[in-house]
Amino acid sequence: MSVSPAVSTQQNPLRGMTIMAGSMILLPTMDAIAKYMATFEGMSPGQVTFYRFFFQLVCMLPLLATATGRSAFSAKRPWLNLLRGALHGAASLLFFAAVKYMPLADVFAIYFVEPFMLTALSALFLGDKVGWKRWLAIAIGFVGAMIVIQPSFEIFGLKALLPIACAFLFALYLFMNRAVGEADSPLTMQIMAGLGGTIFMALALFAGSSAGIADFEPSLPASSLGLVLLLILGSISGYAHMLVVRAFRLAPLSLLAPFQYFEIISATVLGYAIFGDFPNFSKWIGIAIIVGSGLFIIWRERVQSRSAKTV
Repeated sequence: MSVSPAVSTQQNPLRGMTIMAGSMILLPTMDAIAKYMATFEGMSPGQVTFYRFFFQLVCMLPLLATATGRSAFSAKRPWLNLLRGALHGAASLLFFAAVKYMPLADVFAIYFVEPFMLTALSALFLGDKVGWKRWLAIAIGFVGAMIVIQPSFEIFGLKALLPIACAFLFALYLFMNRAVGEADSPLTMQIMAGLGGTIFMALALFAGSSAGIADFEPSLPASSLGLVLLLILGSISGYAHMLVVRAFRLAPLSLLAPFQYFEIISATVLGYAIFGDFPNFSKWIGIAIIVGSGLFIIWRERVQSRSAKTV
């Protein structure tokens, strides 16, 4: 999950692609840790999500101290940034809840309907021009998601829809990135998002545990390994997303966007290596349809962008 800031004039596309590819391979480690904590440490998804944002703040303090100091907290649009963090927190909660019950690759495959949702929302509410070919690609992408969801729904029930809800909330989060724009630096945006996510999850934990919902049960790490893993989770959350921001400043979005699908590869490898999960043939078909539709939308946007420049 990442933001898309304005691209710097000092570009280095090869370096940007390298950073993006490495980040996309690394980021699913967060979700593997979340699944491990739920499966082997017995920690609720709500508690893992709280630690994810709390330790993100803690692990970024050294960068904060050496870079901009207290000015990182001086956001020009603080409430919008905090709302971004709350949306990110809610999306992460749904994602971590999904990986508790479902294989990593399945969750990632279903989650990747998010670009389709973002394209549709941009057309409906921001007036972005989306031709029939891209609308068709969006529809086909959702068909691919249904192919992945169908067997998972038979096994996990309504929990199989959690990645869809997560994708929708993250699409709204990206809308908020547009609202914040370039008013604040990437570091400030990350710090404020971490603060907003931590506050949101603290309130969600209190409300959920008070209601007796198991997935919000508060707890401390059951082992020293668990504590180390949570620290790693927070570090990856903060610094890997900073690398994504860096990549977007070195290379154009249209060049970097396809690398997001590296997450499915990494998630599949981690899911099989740690949990013994591997997608069956029908799920691979669904994943291929989702990836193909997403790449087509990216290609069409690149074509449209080039056409606009030549006019």
